[in-house]
Amino acid sequence: MIIIEPGDPLAAPASDLLDASQALMRRLFNPEENHFLTHDALAQPNVRFFVAREGEKTLGCAALKLFDDYAEVKSFFVTDAARGRGIGAALLRQIEDTARAENCSLLRLETAEALDAACRLYETHGFARRGPFGSYIDNQVSVFMEKQISPVSP
Repeated sequence: MIIIEPGDPLAAPASDLLDASQALMRRLFNPEENHFLTHDALAQPNVRFFVAREGEKTLGCAALKLFDDYAEVKSFFVTDAARGRGIGAALLRQIEDTARAENCSLLRLETAEALDAACRLYETHGFARRGPFGSYIDNQVSVFMEKQISPVSP
């Protein structure tokens, strides 16, 4: 059974997943095209960080960074061995549920066309492409998406 729970981005095994994710991003993209958050940034009070596990094996992670008027999906990663097993969908459900609980009605994210599985996952779950937001710029590599959600009623 897949379990999604809060994790500590500064401690193994979550930090190991982040290291693997960041190494992949460094292999695929130039430094100016990488927008991942550091482990320390993921441990800040305005970030909700989650891990996916099956038994004792940690298979993926994802974070939600809260802003005043939206929340951003960050550090979304699933191990190669776990891909295609619904781990990403489970993490995304947790991210959306957490955003709703935080009274957020808009989710945004930045990914890349080269990460086609990620693009498909987000589009399948209702994210639509949009232009750059926040401090991002159009770099011909990034793909920007957003999704309106209904916050939890008071």
